[in-house]
Amino acid sequence: MRFSYAESMTDPAFYLPLAKAVEEAGYDSMVVPDSICYPRESDAQYPYNPDGTREFLEDKPFLEPFSLIPAMGAVTERLRFVTFVLKLPIRHPVLVAKQVTSTAVLTDNRLLLGVGTSPWPEDYAVCDVPWRGRGRRMDEQLDIIRGLGAGGFFEYHGDVFDVPAIKMAPVPTRPVPILIGGHHEAALRRAATAGDGWLHGGGDPADLPGLLARLDQLRHEHGTAERPFEVHVISLDAFSIDGVRRLEELGVTDVIVGFRWPYQTEQDTESLGTKIDSLRWFADNVIAKNRG
Repeated sequence: MRFSYAESMTDPAFYLPLAKAVEEAGYDSMVVPDSICYPRESDAQYPYNPDGTREFLEDKPFLEPFSLIPAMGAVTERLRFVTFVLKLPIRHPVLVAKQVTSTAVLTDNRLLLGVGTSPWPEDYAVCDVPWRGRGRRMDEQLDIIRGLGAGGFFEYHGDVFDVPAIKMAPVPTRPVPILIGGHHEAALRRAATAGDGWLHGGGDPADLPGLLARLDQLRHEHGTAERPFEVHVISLDAFSIDGVRRLEELGVTDVIVGFRWPYQTEQDTESLGTKIDSLRWFADNVIAKNRG
């Protein structure tokens, strides 16, 4: 089992010392959230918190992932970084491919690209991208990002995107793993058919076994069950040795842990020292014992 540390909507100055502390404590990865703006008016609901409200996001600091990850990569040596999740369909895939390849090069192949569809129609509107057809858009984007990331000339002619023969340099020495986030059937199917892994978004713990079972079923149906595949999960089971073993039996490869409730409207007032104490406590009491 691998262990990922989650922190978000906190003082931007905390991220570099946190990355160093996370690596020193023995974690494998750090997840990095994505949010581009907060609309003044919206009736959309957030799918992963208990009441669906969005107000907890207002005035919260979000750093752009491809700016933050290279900075954290510069102060660490082995820690992996997972975008959790990049709202892919609101962006152009050629630009994302350049950001991904550059970040992967700067971090020496330590980037994992976690992607999903934004739950906010306003994200699409403000970026002048249609809300309808976002799934098809995302499928083509995955092909384009992978194609450009492989090096050499690449062209693509799809229903949504038409990319002439172009190439980018530099590109990483290994393909960047692409993990698909989302709980709906379309997201699970996309993960099973086109992803190198799946990212769990939290929500009702009772739903997790069913999601994992359906994901496994889809991978077998589409003939992808034998290829390498990462399953990143948020679960309270991660806080005990027995719980970690239960998750392993369900096919989980990575657990994501955080130490404060993020869905509150107040700003994060927790000190950097408190955060480091919490992540070290978990490392000493769970990670070390799991590996011992």
